[in-house]
Amino acid sequence: MSALTFDKSELGNLEYSLQREMLATDRKGGYMSTTIVCCNTRKYHGLMVAPIDASDEAHVLLSSLDETIIQHDQSFNLALHRYRGVYEPRGHKYITDFKYTPTPTITYRVGGVILRKELLWIHKRTQLMIRYTLVDAHSETTLRLRPFFAFRNKHALSKANMEANGRSYPIQNGVKCKLYEGYPWLYLQTNKPDAEFVAAPDWYYDFEYPEEIKRGYDGYEDLLTTGYFEMPIKKGESVIFSASTDEMATGETINQIYEASIARRTHKIDFKSCLHHSARQFVVRRPGGRTEMIAGYPWYGTIGRDTLISLPGIVLEQNYKEDCIEVLDTMVRNMKDGDFAASASAWVAADAPLWFFWTLQNLEKHLSAKEIWERYGEAMKSILEAYKRGFGDKVKLHDNGLIWAAAYGESLPWMDTKVDGEPVAQRAGYAVEIEALWYNAVSYTLALARKMKDKAFVEAWSEIPAKTKESFISKFWLEEGYLADYVNDYETNDFRRSNMLVACALDYTMLDEMQIMDVLSVVRQHLVTPRGIRSLSPRNPFYQPSYAEDQRSEDLASHNGAIWVWPLMFYVKACYAIAGERFLPEAEDILAAFDEEIQTACIGSVSECFEGDPPFKAHGCLSQATSVGGLLYISSLNEQYKKKLSVAKAKATKAAKAAKAAKAESVAEEPKKKCCKKSACKAEEPKAQEVEAAPKRKCVRKKK
Repeated sequence: MSALTFDKSELGNLEYSLQREMLATDRKGGYMSTTIVCCNTRKYHGLMVAPIDASDEAHVLLSSLDETIIQHDQSFNLALHRYRGVYEPRGHKYITDFKYTPTPTITYRVGGVILRKELLWIHKRTQLMIRYTLVDAHSETTLRLRPFFAFRNKHALSKANMEANGRSYPIQNGVKCKLYEGYPWLYLQTNKPDAEFVAAPDWYYDFEYPEEIKRGYDGYEDLLTTGYFEMPIKKGESVIFSASTDEMATGETINQIYEASIARRTHKIDFKSCLHHSARQFVVRRPGGRTEMIAGYPWYGTIGRDTLISLPGIVLEQNYKEDCIEVLDTMVRNMKDGDFAASASAWVAADAPLWFFWTLQNLEKHLSAKEIWERYGEAMKSILEAYKRGFGDKVKLHDNGLIWAAAYGESLPWMDTKVDGEPVAQRAGYAVEIEALWYNAVSYTLALARKMKDKAFVEAWSEIPAKTKESFISKFWLEEGYLADYVNDYETNDFRRSNMLVACALDYTMLDEMQIMDVLSVVRQHLVTPRGIRSLSPRNPFYQPSYAEDQRSEDLASHNGAIWVWPLMFYVKACYAIAGERFLPEAEDILAAFDEEIQTACIGSVSECFEGDPPFKAHGCLSQATSVGGLLYISSLNEQYKKKLSVAKAKATKAAKAAKAAKAESVAEEPKKKCCKKSACKAEEPKAQEVEAAPKRKCVRKKK
């Protein structure tokens, strides 16, 4: 049975169906995203959203495709759109079924007509295919398909204008369209030779996107249609519609690509297979041999910090070590003076380059230490040297062995959301997770350098970890039994936040076992929830447990109470380090708590964050790499400890069998003794040498 099941009786209920969104990607940076009833509620929704050049900026090309069934000169529009305060048409009332696996499939029923629609994004091509199958019909039926175009950046909105080219240019089995110069041609074709395209350019006004309006943004858009396809369709017949940036040579080519692609689709049958499928959607291959990771769909592009945090769970959990290497190689190629480029630079994200070492430590489980050093050793050393030199006055290694990160009006650690130009969580100075990452990075590099006999590096850096640890414990350890969140010249901030978990769970930690246990106790008491780790304790006066609908309120709560998923992996890792296999049942319960999440928000995936209090409503990006990666990392830990438990049980069983066998052997070697039927014999067995000489004695039994 599939893990993704939907209440058929609720599909016509818009409160149910519009809160469930689907996502499919082409693994090149393009995607399809809409609700399960194909009504766009965000400006980021669209049937074809794809980059148009070498950048990671995606553009909405094909917004939607309206289907109309025609019988006896009566038209039934199966589409659903939201205009200003009204839904029109209301095709959702015809939906009888929705399935997500192996590809999103919607079934419509109009009287005696049953039409099945299967949406398929083609991997490694900018191409969407939709297969329509007329399952049942009692009279002649015509299918009409009307495309609506946007041709705009996914962050923008289209408005009616005179510059748009509303013409359609005939090609084999269809037409090609391009609304504006600078965009690629979009080829619209079918596999049906007798499909007719009727040119009828027109603007449709005021499509309403309620999710954008809730966030406080403009949510109204005008879309252009250039005409429509119309074709007869018979009972049992399938018609395939193709929208692509490449022209299909023939209808048979369309058939072949569709069949080959659908055959390769995996079935999302349980929670883990859904996460695996979701994880594969984040890794994209771009022009120029670049392999990168999308931080989250639908609105994020590549974010360096998120890439490095996510990689172990996203790719290594499925043993895709080559994907991990390709992503890291892409980042290393763009390094300059010991710093990564763009969002991975320490200039904008003080901790980002330090997560590189965390990723390498996990990669070392799939490569040898020698391979890691030969491939990335110079990059590792150059990053550490860059921190020692400093990134201007913003980020620098101080003489006390700690990393200082501060800049006016900026938030350089990961809690970097701003409202009104100010960080919602101002953490300037020494941030707890940055110091933990720094200590881990230096210690790991030293360990590899010692193995690889890099004496010069070892001599230059060997004293720094001890200095860092001494300063860290002195400044960060609080009498209450946990770590300060940050320290600067003015304060030692004692807010209970999730950040201290990083210091507990890295391979090289500055804390002893008792200190880790104390921190975990505080985290359990204040921060652990069924959806992840709170960013701030509910007992803090700045705690904001729930969001209002607007973006400002969401941003304010994001690091002041919102629950984040990815810190869970550090919590679980630290708990395993302390409790070993005994923690396995609890760790499995942590994963099980997310089962229901893959059927809400973005189905088959996990959101960026959640409200701090029950019912823990999902917020932020709908499909987030750090969330999916964090859960898969926990899954890998669970499998690791399951194996340990299995080995321990096998050893115990073997030892028990050996002990039993030894006992049996010992008994066999002893001389046999004669005894009465019952064990309570009062007479003693005579010694062997006395048996012949001594008279036979009767055995005395106890009286019943």
